[in-house]
Amino acid sequence: MSIWWSLHLRRDAASVPLARRLLLGTMETAGVDPDISYDLSVALSEACANAVEHGGDAGCSEAYRVTAYLDGEKCRIEVADAGPGFSSGGCRTPFRAVHPEAEHGRGLCLIQELADHVHIGNKPGRGGAVVSFDKMLKWRKDAPLVAV
Repeated sequence: MSIWWSLHLRRDAASVPLARRLLLGTMETAGVDPDISYDLSVALSEACANAVEHGGDAGCSEAYRVTAYLDGEKCRIEVADAGPGFSSGGCRTPFRAVHPEAEHGRGLCLIQELADHVHIGNKPGRGGAVVSFDKMLKWRKDAPLVAV
């Protein structure tokens, strides 16, 4: 079984729950284990929130893209924006320690904890950030679309 979808969303806070609900609905319909669905939906929400907050400026596109693939036993999600991207200062990673009292800055660390594999980088050419992450799927016993 293979399912994929792609959304082009406005960089607006209201787009985050829309993407999350679509992912949760897709996974529920396919029969993905609810714990796996929840982890992926939180990771997606964090990636979308980053795209909304950091994905552009006055001269940039007001949209970002979310693509989700459920293919066999794995789900891959990609969130891409048209913002400045991540700084290319050598091999520095965007994952960083955050003060426990901080109100911002935990999103990428949460994604890393909730997913099996995470890639964070910049789009080639015209710029923008890309956050993609994978997670192995577990299925409910009554899953209607389980991979055979």
